[in-house]
Amino acid sequence: MNITGFNHVTINARSLEESLPFYLEILQATLVHKGKRDAYMEWGPVWICLQEKSDLKLNRGYGIDHIAFTIDEEGFWEAVQTLEENNVNMTRAPLKRGKGWSVNFLTPDNVQFELHTSNLQERMDVWR
Repeated sequence: MNITGFNHVTINARSLEESLPFYLEILQATLVHKGKRDAYMEWGPVWICLQEKSDLKLNRGYGIDHIAFTIDEEGFWEAVQTLEENNVNMTRAPLKRGKGWSVNFLTPDNVQFELHTSNLQERMDVWR
């Protein structure tokens, strides 16, 4: 098995029409395809599938804790400002973690995202 990196994430949404603007307007993902119950977007080198599952009971618990994305430090502070201006629920305010900055926030469907400015090696150098 030759796994070479992160590929994509699929996220369940209560309503595609209500959730999609968050990804396109606030997070500035690029829409690649929109179907009746799914949308595919690119966000830097990552692609995201948002699929409508209106019958699911969504809550925070078992399953995905959060999904982290890399961002440069200049872009990080611009992103924090955008999140604040749009009243996005930040579950962890910006803080220095290892050698990088990190902020955690919830999507409209309670999926927790993290934006982080460093890499795994820099994180491990601090924790060793």
